[in-house]
Amino acid sequence: MPIPFRDAEEIDTLGSAAFLRFISLNAEQSWCGALFLVNARSEPLEFTYNRIEIPHRFLWRKRDLLQHAVRRIATSLFEICPRVPAVLLCRGEEVEPELFTQEISVGVPVARVAIEEKLIGQGPGEEQETVETDRIQLFWVGGIPPDDTNARRLVARFAARGMLLEPFDRAAAGLHEVYGVKSPQEDVLVEPATTV
Repeated sequence: MPIPFRDAEEIDTLGSAAFLRFISLNAEQSWCGALFLVNARSEPLEFTYNRIEIPHRFLWRKRDLLQHAVRRIATSLFEICPRVPAVLLCRGEEVEPELFTQEISVGVPVARVAIEEKLIGQGPGEEQETVETDRIQLFWVGGIPPDDTNARRLVARFAARGMLLEPFDRAAAGLHEVYGVKSPQEDVLVEPATTV
């Protein structure tokens, strides 16, 4: 006879959180990115990735090259991701505010995430929130979602467990594994986003 039980947490009802990550390869000649979806326990659900080559990079202005690479990879990942997350989180130093306020419209709440010490500019159309326990700042596109939304509950749950940044590291490790590049400790990260 099975032991009667009831799961105290209704994890499945919260949906998933997507963590968007970008890494520059080969002196910015190629870029790769990942969309890593996890459930409320931070268990992996999906790992979608892609890579692009930038021909004639010497013809590009550095900032335009970065924005072009990030936009192209992000849209390609959104097209092939098999699930719709409840919230999309990206690294504030990798993604310019304009990506989700002017260039791409996403149908789920979006926030750029950064540690408090980083000088990440708040773009027009973003609302800043500080998570005091981890000294993390969130820049919500279009404003902070209401407390009763799954997006807000997921972020609060990750923040309470100190897990708002960790999935980005796993996404980078996945990219390193897939593309056989340097270990995550030797990442060549993208240029920091400029303030607006």
